[in-house]
Amino acid sequence: MVLELNETLIEGAERTVSMLAEEGQMVCLTGGTAACRTGLLLAMMGLRAVKSGYVCIDGEPLSAEMADEFRALMAYAPDRLTAEGEVKRYEPPTVQEVFALKANRELPISNGILAEEMKRTGADGEKARLLAVAVLRHKPILLVDNPAPECAGYLRQLAQEEGKLVVATSAEQAIVEAAHIVVEL
Repeated sequence: MVLELNETLIEGAERTVSMLAEEGQMVCLTGGTAACRTGLLLAMMGLRAVKSGYVCIDGEPLSAEMADEFRALMAYAPDRLTAEGEVKRYEPPTVQEVFALKANRELPISNGILAEEMKRTGADGEKARLLAVAVLRHKPILLVDNPAPECAGYLRQLAQEEGKLVVATSAEQAIVEAAHIVVEL
């Protein structure tokens, strides 16, 4: 699995982004604004328009027709994820909304899986977000918006030992240092 961004520009960004990453690698998108970093993750899923350039998976360019297929390959852990409540804009989605996505409905979930994931990450305070990651981690591409510094080793392990392609946004030094590829926005 190869994820490519070629001269990709999104609304609000000051410059284009190019990167090529494959399974087994952890990428950190850093610099720029938090909104810009999040926007780039959303563009990778086809949820935000790309002003110029393109996003590809295994050489297949993202298009309106391919967006659902792209998202079926990706697990997205947003910056903030609430366990319940009403969503007034795209972020933060509720845990229920993450599970309600067509691509995620079929995945098995149990308290044992959740407890195991909570223990692995070492970031007990992020229970709601890790709940989504626990369910979605079976996908080949994991997009994590602003993970806690304590998750750095866990994310790198998911990439290296489980063959995931992990893309994280962060200004935290621990996340930047854990990444195989650092992309400055």
